[in-house]
Amino acid sequence: MDERVTVVIATRDRRAELLRTLHELTALPERPPVIVVDNASADGTAEAVRAQFPAVEVIREPRNLGALARTVGVRAARTPYVAFSDDDSWWEPGALGRAADAFDACPRLGLIAARTLVGPERADDPINKAMADSPLPGDGDLPGPPVLGFLACASVLRREAFLQAGGFDRVLFFVGEERMLAMDLAARGWALAYVPEVVAVHEPSAHRPPSRHRVRAELRNTLLTAWMRRPARVALERTARLAGAAVRDPDARAALAGAARRLPAALAARRPLPAPVEERVRLLESAS
Repeated sequence: MDERVTVVIATRDRRAELLRTLHELTALPERPPVIVVDNASADGTAEAVRAQFPAVEVIREPRNLGALARTVGVRAARTPYVAFSDDDSWWEPGALGRAADAFDACPRLGLIAARTLVGPERADDPINKAMADSPLPGDGDLPGPPVLGFLACASVLRREAFLQAGGFDRVLFFVGEERMLAMDLAARGWALAYVPEVVAVHEPSAHRPPSRHRVRAELRNTLLTAWMRRPARVALERTARLAGAAVRDPDARAALAGAARRLPAALAARRPLPAPVEERVRLLESAS
């Protein structure tokens, strides 16, 4: 058993997928501790996990916390490193051990973005190439290219760094929440790197909300992130752009309304990025 990494899973009403994921995780040679945070599921998820996987710690929340449930799981973990899985993703054998070795070797490394393989055919997620070709300036002691973004279901973090950065934000709730956490880690001096030798597998669940819901949440959270972390000029430009699109696009209109409802809370949490991190954000935007 490798006791350096705990796997944290946030889930809601996907019992069958979660049980499959737990079967994969509990069969890993590392035998990692696993914490499941149940976001108020109504399908018997918590009971099924406790019955079939008694070694897995289950935290049942009385209401849906969204991505914040992952933060609950990290706080409950007792290992120096934490890996995230979704209820439809898991880690390849050896991946977590390699991640822990990389953290051990680089004390300033806060997050590893893993290579993600998708579906039964194990195709490379397009994000793999984007991270491998990162335009950010290299840094000699990192185990891979520096990045400023990641997929939550394919990430391993130093627990200390995650908690220092505040974890996932309550205002954003879900979708695109990784963007701001990456910024917050970098703002505190932690390095983020893409390490393709650390591999996660994602077989997307068939039980997903309509795509328009995700589009609207992504647009909303992109704007809220700008108000919480970017210069006022950038936030105003993003607001004007979304407002212009909202004239004809119902998704943009719904996103703008959603952002407006959350804006007071976002402004209360406003903490502009340090200049060097803002410069890296702009470099990535200009490259894309």
